[in-house]
Amino acid sequence: MAVLEKTEGVSLTPRAAEKLQSLLHERSLPTHGLRVFVAGGGCSGMQYGMAFEAQPRETDHVFETDGVRLFVDPMSLMYIEGAQIDYIDSLMGGGFRIENPNAISTCGCGHSFRTASSTSASDSSTCGH
Repeated sequence: MAVLEKTEGVSLTPRAAEKLQSLLHERSLPTHGLRVFVAGGGCSGMQYGMAFEAQPRETDHVFETDGVRLFVDPMSLMYIEGAQIDYIDSLMGGGFRIENPNAISTCGCGHSFRTASSTSASDSSTCGH
């Protein structure tokens, strides 16, 4: 059974927590949490993903920031432990951005990254989205 972690393995900035609370309310999902995961792909070798889910899975790590629960599977946590999720709102549009201390290179779009322990991928300053 997933247990709420006391440490901040993955956290939200106040701006990101506020935006997520607003999105959960708009979608009538007040008890859901945000799944944050890492998958292979993207122009730097690995990419971030996010999705709303009702409950954590049995092996998930659960982190909470300002009332928003984050669900992270053990494999993804290896790559994003210590990361902070922020929400950026600009004239070019808004979106969530992950500040990952484990990333040694990132794609220009900010959705793709590479760590020292991940398989080698070509560094790219542009995103292939």
